[in-house]
Amino acid sequence: MDALTRERDRLLRRSARMIGLGSTLVSLACFLVPGVLETDILVAVIPLFLVLIVVQILVGTSQSILLVLAGLIAGCAILAVVQVPVAEETSAAIRGAMAPLAAAGLSSFAMVLVMERARAVVLGLGFAASLTLMLLAAPNPDAAARAAIVVTFGWGIVTVFAYWLGASVPRAARRISSIGRAHRAERRASETEAQRRQGARLLHDTVLATLTLLAHSGVGVSAESMRQQAADDARLLRQLRLGVAGPQATPIVYTSEPVSETPLGTTLESVKQRFGRMGLEVAWHGTGHVLLPSEVLDAFLLALSECLENVRRHSGVSNAHVTITEDETTVRAMVTDQGVGFVLDEVGESSLGFKESIVGRLKEVGGNARLFSAPGAGTTVVLEVPRT
Repeated sequence: MDALTRERDRLLRRSARMIGLGSTLVSLACFLVPGVLETDILVAVIPLFLVLIVVQILVGTSQSILLVLAGLIAGCAILAVVQVPVAEETSAAIRGAMAPLAAAGLSSFAMVLVMERARAVVLGLGFAASLTLMLLAAPNPDAAARAAIVVTFGWGIVTVFAYWLGASVPRAARRISSIGRAHRAERRASETEAQRRQGARLLHDTVLATLTLLAHSGVGVSAESMRQQAADDARLLRQLRLGVAGPQATPIVYTSEPVSETPLGTTLESVKQRFGRMGLEVAWHGTGHVLLPSEVLDAFLLALSECLENVRRHSGVSNAHVTITEDETTVRAMVTDQGVGFVLDEVGESSLGFKESIVGRLKEVGGNARLFSAPGAGTTVVLEVPRT
């Protein structure tokens, strides 16, 4: 709000300078036309014009009330001096030269007077003085009416514009603040939902898999392997409780790092060891060392782990093949088994393992997953993630 207020005041000051200088220079040019003013009067008003011009330039950077008063006094002095001698009728040329100064040159100070009540008194006095001096120069009622209309219109339009601009900025600031609060609330809700989904995926991929194995009495897995896996799952639960178990829980840092280092502690080697303990023989092919941003690497390895977990639990075989390849833009992993397979349409919306832990996880980092299977023909899953 403070920054917007400062910008508003700066805009008002610059507008005052622009309007004031333009109108004052037009009035000065009219007075400089030969024959409009006598030489001695012209010599008297030129210093006053210089004072007024300097004040208007300074008003563009400062809204000091003393500067404004100096400018109004200099401008009114010009309007009074050009009517000397008072006994003679002011010519139409002089009245025409006075009009830009009275209607716009002096009214420009309204831009820095309208936002405070104390300054509004100065604004009213300036308007009254300008109008009075213009009426004194009018030779008849018709000329006086025209002068009153011109001066009133000039001061009125500048004052209304200044008030509208000054009042609009706080309203806009309040709306911007309201939008900002709504955006922050939405972002917090999105972050909370993302953390919830991440936690659900991690629980599904690790803890629930271990509990399922325990429910089947740990068939095919040694007691030591079960203890190791339970210890790993306990560490993950502690991380989830502390809110540090995923890339969404900490600021994302886009730095390339090898597969041996990731925030989750999940590496290609740890994936191999995990499923080796679980009794699944995995033949690894292709590259074993890739560079990926940390959050992409976590998603890639966790999706890969879920694919191998599905092989272990559902394929009916104890071995699988993983082939990891890469090109300039993409890293791919193809997980293949020769198990029982299944009908693709049977992978329903409620299948958290595939829909969330694989497809949803990869989509969040710009990747995708493709599934190929048929009853009796095994299953192949292709995982793809971008390198950057």
